[in-house]
Amino acid sequence: MTSPAAQRASGAQRASGGRAALTALAPAVWGTTYVVTTELLPPGHPLFAGLLRALPAGLIALAITRTLPRGAWWGKAAALGVLNIGLFLPLLFVAAERLPGGVAATLAAAQPLIVAVLAVTVLRERLSVWRLLWGVTGVVGVGLVVIGPNAALDGVGIVAGLAGAATMALGVTLTKRWGRPAGVGATAFAGWQLTAGGLFLVPVTFLVEGPPPAIDSTAALGYLWLGLVGGLITYILWFQGITTLPVTSVAVLGLLSPLVAAVLGAVVLDQTLGLIQLVGFGLSLAAIVAGQLPAPARARDRLSTAPQK
Repeated sequence: MTSPAAQRASGAQRASGGRAALTALAPAVWGTTYVVTTELLPPGHPLFAGLLRALPAGLIALAITRTLPRGAWWGKAAALGVLNIGLFLPLLFVAAERLPGGVAATLAAAQPLIVAVLAVTVLRERLSVWRLLWGVTGVVGVGLVVIGPNAALDGVGIVAGLAGAATMALGVTLTKRWGRPAGVGATAFAGWQLTAGGLFLVPVTFLVEGPPPAIDSTAALGYLWLGLVGGLITYILWFQGITTLPVTSVAVLGLLSPLVAAVLGAVVLDQTLGLIQLVGFGLSLAAIVAGQLPAPARARDRLSTAPQK
């Protein structure tokens, strides 16, 4: 018979797996952004798309929950919203405009590596060589999937891509450190950050892009998808995952976004995936799965017997 302790451990593992699967839906949906943007939205207004992705979703969440931050959480919510959304989206779009999509996606895939380092400095966790190695594997895998042979490099684009990855990595890590206020649900918590990030994007968008574009029925459908599904629902799942799962496990789930984008490119845009891309897929998926598992017992034993400083 299975001991009660083993049964509890198995039940906890299944619950953690379920939470990870729900959290994974967020970056998987975000992987649809490229196809939605290129096929449904008016060109030349990526920041406006980011604004409509964040601010309406945040205001809807606030209207549903009728819960506002209190005390120090006004500042914390604003900081998290700017890091996770307000700064991240403009940097992402700069990288996407100045670099081939594959290069920009690979730079964004460095986020789990940055989170692994920040977990040591911000969360006071031990450096996990296990997760660091799988993070590197994931970046290599994404690179094989999305970087073409003629990829060009641009200094500003590279800086923007790495800064975007670092910005969201810091936002994810601080979200884990600060947690969620007692009695505040995931919807309200996401609403705070989406609203803060959206308000930050309002002046940035109009200064950079000018007046908003004309919106026809096709564009309206795209904006609704980005705002309701790619904004409200996914960020609720994402922030719920950050507060209930190990931060490095959540970060590596972000690798799903470029993988889903590549699959949709093949299915919807008739792009091809060769042997190298399939190998990259295998490496990235292995990194995602391994990132949800505890380190092998031998590695944990080495950490537990290591001298303390």
